[in-house]
Amino acid sequence: MADSLPPGGAVLDTDDLTARWAKAWQPEQVAERLDGVRTPWCVAAGWALDLFRGEQSRQHGDLEIAVPAADFPEIRDRVPEYAWDAVGSGRVWAEAGAEVLAATHQTWLRDPASRRFLFDVFREPHDGGTWICRRDESLRLPYDVIIERTAGGIPFLVPELVLLFKAKAPRLKDQADFDGVLPLLGRARRARLGEWLDHVHPAHPWLSRLR
Repeated sequence: MADSLPPGGAVLDTDDLTARWAKAWQPEQVAERLDGVRTPWCVAAGWALDLFRGEQSRQHGDLEIAVPAADFPEIRDRVPEYAWDAVGSGRVWAEAGAEVLAATHQTWLRDPASRRFLFDVFREPHDGGTWICRRDESLRLPYDVIIERTAGGIPFLVPELVLLFKAKAPRLKDQADFDGVLPLLGRARRARLGEWLDHVHPAHPWLSRLR
């Protein structure tokens, strides 16, 4: 990724990032804004696990959603009063153009007045209605398999895929998420996560817990 990124982009320090994400939207706010969009989208990462649990288990530093890359304009058009910044390898390109968007997969929604970030969009690879894992393109699944909904209708990425992404380089919060969600996973979910971990991260320490 770093070698393919265009020049430029600002590096934000940790304190600045924390302050600018302090007022991130909640899943309900994003769902309200995106109500009625045709593209399949879902809350991802830590918030997705809490939507699966049915309660918030910890503080979240941001809110991430995933959308098919080709359909990002439909999301963008729902929030015309805000700006979009592209993110990659620790750099942020304000109001990124087509070249930077094509070279990155993360996009942060920013309030131009306050400079605060509101939510993060992962622009995911796909083939029509089939999601493609950006870490291993052989893992391909229909969107109606990878997206579930809360009782209130908020779409979220299934927990076994959230944990697969967290498994690459687990931080303390990722390990805590795995420990907290594991007892809630039925046999089928555990089997799927185990199969995917075996394929993408062979010999991962979580595999022994799943079996």
